[in-house]
Amino acid sequence: MDIQITGPGTGSMYQSFVPDGSVVINAGGLIPLRAEDRNITYTSFMEQYMASGAPYLKALYYPINDRPKGIKRQQLVKLIREAAKLIMNGFSMPVNPRDNLAPDGQLFVELCEKDKALCELITARARGTGFDCYHFWVEELIHERGPWREVVGSD
Repeated sequence: MDIQITGPGTGSMYQSFVPDGSVVINAGGLIPLRAEDRNITYTSFMEQYMASGAPYLKALYYPINDRPKGIKRQQLVKLIREAAKLIMNGFSMPVNPRDNLAPDGQLFVELCEKDKALCELITARARGTGFDCYHFWVEELIHERGPWREVVGSD
């Protein structure tokens, strides 16, 4: 039985080495919404595209709204049991790419389906523009962080 438990970041890259029919559990991490207030966080799974592009595995995610409260043993055990059940019962492959995304990744795909012009605008790379200008994670757009945050000034 092959279950990989990881958080966001480089650890997610190791899912490339799990055998067909494995399950990957992403426990997520916490990202500060604003640099000036590190107490307000949101859940980040980051490399969701790795699971989305792996039709030979099933991805599970720690509940996005519960993650800011910390990782709870009971919830993690529940995910491990769900993963074991998927492996023991089998799941159909190839896995639909959208099914291997966390809720915010699925929301981003839905956004792009509904507004193709906006999707092109936020994902296209302008000629001659430095890469740093395109630091982009789905979570940043969905949670309105960084360049996606509306700043309302006082006049």
